[in-house]
Amino acid sequence: MTRPRGDGLTDVERWEQGMAVRRAVLSDEHVDRAVGGTTALTADWQDFITRTAWGDVWSRPGLDRRSRSIAVLSSLIAHGHQEELAMHLRAALRNGLTVEEIGEVILQSAIYSGVPAANTAFRIAAAVFAETPGGDGASSASSGPASP
Repeated sequence: MTRPRGDGLTDVERWEQGMAVRRAVLSDEHVDRAVGGTTALTADWQDFITRTAWGDVWSRPGLDRRSRSIAVLSSLIAHGHQEELAMHLRAALRNGLTVEEIGEVILQSAIYSGVPAANTAFRIAAAVFAETPGGDGASSASSGPASP
């Protein structure tokens, strides 16, 4: 298998590349909190996700970060991973998606992932946008389907 970028990178170089992307997408504050909470149990996990998720997948040139955020939001909604959704909603804003575009992603997910999943995603998005500077479009994000 050929690698489009990163061919021959050492684990240290992939970790450094991954940490730079992770910080750009999630924010220094979030990453510092996650790294600061590392324990003996989670140290290998933090290393793995930094090198693999961020240093390999998020660093690939095939999709821009906006597109990757759309894919991640869709996957989290589809699989019911609400504990990660708020974090990636913030990341989507950092990656240039607008509140309105995120609302469209959630609405689209209702068709393929179900109304309850989208309803929960709209609720989480409204809470995130209400606490996010510049997230004044929370009212448009909360205009999703009413609870069934």
